[in-house]
Amino acid sequence: MSIKNIIFDFGGVLMDWNPRYFYNEVFHDAAKADAFIQNICTPEWNAQMDEGRSFAECIKEKQAEHPEFAREIGMYFEGWPKMLKGPIPEGVAMLEELKESGEFHLFGLTNWSAETIDYAFNTYPFLKNSFAKVIVSGYEHLKKPEPLIFERLIHKTGIVTRESLFIDDSLPNVRTSRAMGIAAIHCVDFQATKAEITRLTGFRFKR
Repeated sequence: MSIKNIIFDFGGVLMDWNPRYFYNEVFHDAAKADAFIQNICTPEWNAQMDEGRSFAECIKEKQAEHPEFAREIGMYFEGWPKMLKGPIPEGVAMLEELKESGEFHLFGLTNWSAETIDYAFNTYPFLKNSFAKVIVSGYEHLKKPEPLIFERLIHKTGIVTRESLFIDDSLPNVRTSRAMGIAAIHCVDFQATKAEITRLTGFRFKR
């Protein structure tokens, strides 16, 4: 197998995003913030916005379900920038070295709202400038781990699946990638991820 294309997930690989960064400030109590995120503004709820639904619509629905938390739910969009802590140094260093080598075509495939991706691109330009193309779930109205978003990636980039490698911190996303014929690495440890990239591509990191 000769890998020519490397596809990066954003959150958890290149960017540190967590609603707790904002809601810890709102509740002034980490346990209350955790309970709110686990039971009210859940990852599953947030995924609706990643798939293209508007913040306004989702917030209004959630407020109707939980009027006792209407104020805190209503803060979700305005507080979103504080949820994005910033780049993950190890992931970005890995990306930069692969880009500098010139050996691969680099792409992004991210579950991210269409309403907030421009903030990320403008605040952290490397997210836009490092890749030949970025597939954003909010624009496609599709999200990982659904096979259709991988089909959209293949269609829009022209990649050959057997020549491609996907890196993501989510195991369901990794499993779908492999089912689609794209080699994938479950990125939970950056040293292990780099070792696996080397094993699959022959590329050797220098730092």
